[in-house]
Amino acid sequence: MGFSVICPIRSVLDDHARVLAKHALLDRYIVGTRRGTKGIPGELTYLNPAFGLWTMGTRRLFSTYGAEWLRAAAHPVFDRLASIDVKPGDHVISSYGYANRCFAKAKSGGGKAFVDAGNSHPADFWEVILEEHRRWNVRRAPYPRHWNRQGLRTVELADYIFTPSTHVANSFRKRGFRDDQLLHLPYPVDLSVFHARKELALPSSPLRVVCTGSVSLRKGFPYLFEAVRLIRKQRDAVLVLTESIESSMTDVIKAYADVPVEWVRPMPHEQLAVHLKGCHVFALLSLEEGMARTALEAMACGLPVVLTPNTGTADLVTPGANGEIVPIRDAAAAAAAIVSCHERQLATGPPVTGTLGAMLSLDTFESRLMGHLRDAGFAVSA
Repeated sequence: MGFSVICPIRSVLDDHARVLAKHALLDRYIVGTRRGTKGIPGELTYLNPAFGLWTMGTRRLFSTYGAEWLRAAAHPVFDRLASIDVKPGDHVISSYGYANRCFAKAKSGGGKAFVDAGNSHPADFWEVILEEHRRWNVRRAPYPRHWNRQGLRTVELADYIFTPSTHVANSFRKRGFRDDQLLHLPYPVDLSVFHARKELALPSSPLRVVCTGSVSLRKGFPYLFEAVRLIRKQRDAVLVLTESIESSMTDVIKAYADVPVEWVRPMPHEQLAVHLKGCHVFALLSLEEGMARTALEAMACGLPVVLTPNTGTADLVTPGANGEIVPIRDAAAAAAAIVSCHERQLATGPPVTGTLGAMLSLDTFESRLMGHLRDAGFAVSA
């Protein structure tokens, strides 16, 4: 039997589907969008335009949390529709809460369920972010409870977990998963877009600390604001952030009105790469990630990075060379690391990306994915 890749949104699962299609192992790519994906044959693509419009509508009409709640509520509907085309005995690749019915149907005929773990085990994810919400007196749940229940059911059904980072793998080991079930598969980056500066010139003062992606408690933004406040006691600095703010951060941002922020709109990858190169240091102090692709993109662009171990991307950091690793919830350590990265950059220039590009390439991702399938006993040619 071949593989079905199932996901209601654009995600790293697109890369799984591209690789499987290239090796003639993809039976179907079921996605809740109006358009197909480059590199995946149209005849293997099962679209769901109505679900795509629903997703787009929730983002435009509701708050971040409200839209997330409504999308999670609709995932079982997408799953039911997708299960019509899945056959018992198929192998299915999906992520948390998207394809539980599909997993069960495939496994009923001997198929296997593969989960791309975009974050740590759902139980760990819930506990860490719930604690953070309590710290900041945010009364609502970290994310919709029904999504967490769906995710817990997903890992119950899973035969194999694609783990992008050590952080994620350890969370599953702690919950009783065996090492042979955990398939290490870091995410790729589009290196045709994200690559280091050709010139060595750095942006002028002030120190520009950038973080792309949504501004939330989960991503440790209170500690990043505090870190920049501490830095500004020594030198001029500015935060460069994306205009995508979760409601849980509204009051926190008000408390840091003295910290200058340059807000930018979300932008396509080509513009984002240029934007990143106009900054000095990328900092992401997340409490919970699988493997933060925003940090991977910054590293590919030659920026030094300051990350927590819980970003997943910290696996690729060599302290003192291309960045620093700091504990979660430690603004002072983050401030010192950002200054250290900046001073090292001024003294020696941007970090050399070296073999990083090869590690983040789609070719490497392909080689790892196919190797895992062979090692797991699937009939995959070398």
